[in-house]
Amino acid sequence: MKKLVIIAVVALVSFAANAQAKISFKAETINYGQVAKGSDGVRIFEFTNTGNAPLIISDVKSSCGCTVPKKPDGPIAPGESSTIEVKYDTNRVGPIRKTVTVYSNADEPIKALKIKGEVLAEGKSVLEKTR
Repeated sequence: MKKLVIIAVVALVSFAANAQAKISFKAETINYGQVAKGSDGVRIFEFTNTGNAPLIISDVKSSCGCTVPKKPDGPIAPGESSTIEVKYDTNRVGPIRKTVTVYSNADEPIKALKIKGEVLAEGKSVLEKTR
């Protein structure tokens, strides 16, 4: 009986050690392109848990206060997809080069995502900028 319990515990521990969440993003960089001042700054990073254990995103942080990320609530089951919403303050004119860092229990526990683009001043159009 003791041997059976030991074998069961060893099997359970080895199975748990092999279970791993894995996060796969559809794109790791979002290019806003050229956007008008005050336009919609919300963009979405889509991802899937391609591992065999639930994925838990513990935190999502941005490189500055002008970018506000929103992490999903609760764990993401293996094979399931979810999103991380990022809102950039488009009232700040100039180039966009920001990093959003994702912290999770995935095989790669820290993942850096990028947003880039340019916010144009009022009165400027995309056509004027390219001349």
